[in-house]
Amino acid sequence: MPIGPRTQLCAVLLHPAGHTRSPAMHNAAFAALDLDAVYLAFDVPPAALGAAIVGARGLAIRQLAISIPHKESVLAHLDELDDTARQIGAVNTVTRRADRLVGSNTDWIGAVQAIERETPLSGRDVVILGAGGTARAVAWGARERGARVAVLNRTPGRAEQLVRQLGIGHAGTLDELPAMPCDILVNTTSVGLRSDASPIRADAIPPGSVVLDAVYEPARTRLLRDAEARGARTVEGKWMLVYQAAEQLRLWSECEPPIGVMADAFDAAADAFDADA
Repeated sequence: MPIGPRTQLCAVLLHPAGHTRSPAMHNAAFAALDLDAVYLAFDVPPAALGAAIVGARGLAIRQLAISIPHKESVLAHLDELDDTARQIGAVNTVTRRADRLVGSNTDWIGAVQAIERETPLSGRDVVILGAGGTARAVAWGARERGARVAVLNRTPGRAEQLVRQLGIGHAGTLDELPAMPCDILVNTTSVGLRSDASPIRADAIPPGSVVLDAVYEPARTRLLRDAEARGARTVEGKWMLVYQAAEQLRLWSECEPPIGVMADAFDAAADAFDADA
């Protein structure tokens, strides 16, 4: 569909922009649904976030995806939070409602649906690595699905603050993992992004567990390869991103997202990045 004066603009704000797959997924979905809309990516450093939100207001941007490192700091620039975003304390989606910018969180939906491709969450012990905005969403979603939740972080103070604010389980350091009950392990740190690194030792991964890595590049991270070698089932970060993006699309368009189209576009974008490298 040609871009014109009535074309609705959506975008993702992140820093650094890197090889984000969000434009590929959303633009493929727009085409499949015959929506007159376009999706862009903007590299916005932390100091420029406020100005970026002001610009979004002036340009009447329909929706913003909010990625690292802005998921918590963006709250101060919005008119309203929905109940879930308020409880989580982090926003990954900003949708224009009339003249107001409303913060929501679809990360938790992405994480829950990705994990439940392999196992139900109810009654399970979930250990989350990291204590940032994504960890908050995963912890909230796991609790809502009836799981017991622990948060481990390199600096325990942030983990303690997270569990206190959400009213969930245990907080500790990464080296506590081997001694903890763990049916489901979720990495929300950036360790492993475009590198052959893992946030934990291979022998700390519980055999028979389900391991989700929110890092999606590379697809088979060091953590996931180590998990497979330990006899764990794995879920690629791709699925968390696809499912949360689908919910974002539903929020502003009220259309049923074409999950298969978005997943295929995610894969095609990876091939395009590899070809450019």
